[in-house]
Amino acid sequence: MAVQNRSVPDATVIPELPYDDVVGASEWLCDAFGLTVRLRIGAHRAQLRFGDGAVVAVERRDGQAGACSVLVRVDGVDAHHDHAAAAGAHILRPPEDHPYGERQYTAEDIGGHRWTFSESVADVDPASWGATDVDIG
Repeated sequence: MAVQNRSVPDATVIPELPYDDVVGASEWLCDAFGLTVRLRIGAHRAQLRFGDGAVVAVERRDGQAGACSVLVRVDGVDAHHDHAAAAGAHILRPPEDHPYGERQYTAEDIGGHRWTFSESVADVDPASWGATDVDIG
């Protein structure tokens, strides 16, 4: 059995997103997108939660790559969109239904990262929209 470590989020994949102002970015992400702060490490790192997932805001280093992209599954994507827009998120694509059974919108955060929020609206056979090598058991 793996060792439990309270210093790290309990998630399998944890994106790290660079920001110039980690404290400001983490507050904005909580306000606009509904994340919650799990813990802060000084002013250079913040672990954030969303459901059973996690993301870490880290201090941008000289020469560090720019924007990243994150996909987050939510319930009530339209209400989530409305809240994010009211909080000042730059909406790149408004909510729309896609042939693969998801309703999604995309927003840009204050660090230039793109966040796509997705809600399942139908159970769709992946082969029906062109997926290949499907192994979904």
